[in-house]
Amino acid sequence: MTLVRYEPWGMLNQLRRDMDRMFETRAEGEESSAVATSAWVPAVDIKETKDAFEIHADIPGVDPKDIDVHMENGILTIKGERESEKKEEKEGYKRVEREWGSFYRRFSLPDTADAQKISAKSKHGVLEITIPKQEKVQPRKISVDS
Repeated sequence: MTLVRYEPWGMLNQLRRDMDRMFETRAEGEESSAVATSAWVPAVDIKETKDAFEIHADIPGVDPKDIDVHMENGILTIKGERESEKKEEKEGYKRVEREWGSFYRRFSLPDTADAQKISAKSKHGVLEITIPKQEKVQPRKISVDS
C-alpha cells in the first residue's frame, strides 16, 4: 500500500497556480502581440427591415474619408483610425475620456444580403451602412414523373 500525504489546501493551491499561469500568459501575449485588432471599438446598432439590414456605428471625430468599409466572402469590415487630440494641462488637472487609435469591426452577413448594392454614409459622427436584401427567388413546383 502506498502512503499519500494529505494536503487539505493542495487542490486549491493548484487551481490558484493554474489561474495565475493563465493570466500571466494572456498578459504577456497582449503586450508582445503585434496583431492587435483595435485600440477601441465603436458602438454599433444593427437593425433588420423588410428590405435591408442597417448598421449604425458611432464614430465621432473620424473623417469619413478615413473610414474603410468593405465586403468580402460574406464578411463586412469597418476599420479606420481616430487621431489623438493635443492634450493640454490647465490649472493642474488633465482629463481625457475619449478613446483614440485604430478601430476594427467585422460582421457576418446572411446569404440574403446583396453585396453589390451596399451603401455607406456618415452623418453627425454616425456611420450608416445599408445592406439591401436580395429579391427572393420564387419557389418552383417540380413535377415528379412516373
